[in-house]
Amino acid sequence: MGATGPNPVKRSATLAAVSILALGGTSILIGCLALVDSQSALNASLRGVAVWWEVLFPALFPFFVLSELLLGFGIVHFAGTLLDPFMRPLFRLPGVGGFIVAMGFVSGYPIGARLTSRLMEQNLVSRDEGERLVAMTTTSDPIFLIGAVCIGFFGSLQAAPVLAAAHYSGALLIGAASRFGKSAAQATEHPATSASAPGVNRFRAAIVAMHRARLADGRPLGILLQQALQSSLALMVIVGGLVVFFSATLELLVKSGILSLFKDTVAQLLDLARLSPNLSSAFVDGTFEVTLGAKAAAADTGIPLTDRVAAAAFVLSWAGLSVHAQVAGLMSGTTWRYGLFARARLIHGFLAMLLVYLLWPIFYPKAGSDPSAAFLPEWAAAKPAWASAFAEGAGLHSVWTVAAYLPLLFAAVLSSIVALGALAIGVRRFLRGSGKTRA
Repeated sequence: MGATGPNPVKRSATLAAVSILALGGTSILIGCLALVDSQSALNASLRGVAVWWEVLFPALFPFFVLSELLLGFGIVHFAGTLLDPFMRPLFRLPGVGGFIVAMGFVSGYPIGARLTSRLMEQNLVSRDEGERLVAMTTTSDPIFLIGAVCIGFFGSLQAAPVLAAAHYSGALLIGAASRFGKSAAQATEHPATSASAPGVNRFRAAIVAMHRARLADGRPLGILLQQALQSSLALMVIVGGLVVFFSATLELLVKSGILSLFKDTVAQLLDLARLSPNLSSAFVDGTFEVTLGAKAAAADTGIPLTDRVAAAAFVLSWAGLSVHAQVAGLMSGTTWRYGLFARARLIHGFLAMLLVYLLWPIFYPKAGSDPSAAFLPEWAAAKPAWASAFAEGAGLHSVWTVAAYLPLLFAAVLSSIVALGALAIGVRRFLRGSGKTRA
C-alpha cells in the first residue's frame, strides 16, 4: 500500500489545540499588560465606549431593529423573489442576497452578517452562498465613509468620490469573482426565491412568498417589535464590548512596544512598494480597529493624498479585527468559516487600494497625486453645513440630515443590481445565440 496523507481528524485536532493555546496565551498577555498599565487600558476603554455610544449605537441600532422587522414581515422574501433573476446570473446567489447587499452597503458592517446569519438559520441560503454574501456585504456605511473618514479625518470631500467608488466597487468585484468557485457552480434553487420559470407572474409570486413568510413567522406586531428590540439591544452590547476590548488591546500593545516589530515590517514593505513608511501606523492600527486606522491614514498631510486615500481604502475594506469579531459572533450559530472571510477581506483591501490608483486620474485628470481646489469640481470642494459641524467635532451620525439620503442610496444599490443583472442576462443570451449560430 502506498503512503497515505495526514489524517484529517488528527490535523483538525492539532489546529484546534494550536488555536486554543494561541488565544489563551494572547489573553494572558493582554491581561498582564492591563495590570501593569491599568491607566492606559482605562483611557482606551473609555474612548471605545465613547465611539460605541456616540457613533455605533445610533448608526447600527435602528438597522438591527429594522432587519428583524423586515424578516418578520416577509419583506426580505418579497424582495428576494423580485431580484432572483438578476442576482443569479450576476453573483450566482438567490434573490434575497440582493436585498442583503443593498442593506449591507447602506447600513455598514455588521448588518450584512446579521441578515445572512438569519437567512442561513432559515435555510434560505446555503453555507457557500452565506459565506460569499458576508464577504461581499461587510462594508462601511456611506455616513461613516463620507462623514467620519473624508470630512472628519481628511478634512474635505476630495477623497469621497474615489474612496467610495473603490470601496464599494471592490466589494461587488469580490462577489462577482466568487461566483466562479467550484462550490458556487453547484448552488441550488431555494423554494422561497425560485420563481424563475417562464410565464410566472413575478410580482404575484413575490406577494405569495411574503405572505408565506409572514404566516411562518406568526408573531403579532407587538411581540415582533418587542423581540426585535431585545435582540438588537443584546447585539449592540456585544458590539460595544468588542469595540472597547480591541481599543484597549491596541493601546496596550502599542504602549508596550510589542507592535514595534510589526510596524517596522510594514514600513519596510511600504518602502519597497514606493509608499511612505509613515503610513505603517494606518495599517497597524487598522489591523485591529477600522476607525483608528482610517484616522491614522489621514493624519500625515505631508504624504500625497492619493496614497493616504489608498491606505484608508485598505483599512475600510479589511475592516479591522474588531469588525471581524462582530461578524464571527453573529455567524457563530451557522456553519460559516472565518478563514474564507479573512481571505476575502484581505483581497478586498488590496483591490480597493488598486482601484484608488486606477480611478484617481479618471476623477481628477488634471490634479496629479494631490489635487487642490483649483482642479476639483465644485461638488467635491464644497462643504455643506453638516460637514462643518462634523469637522468641529460633532459626530456625523447625530446629524440626521445626511441619513435622509439613505433611502436614495438603498434604491440606487437595488437599481444597480437590476441593471447589472439585466446586462449579465443579455450577455449570456448573446453568447448562447452566437454558439447556436456557429453550430
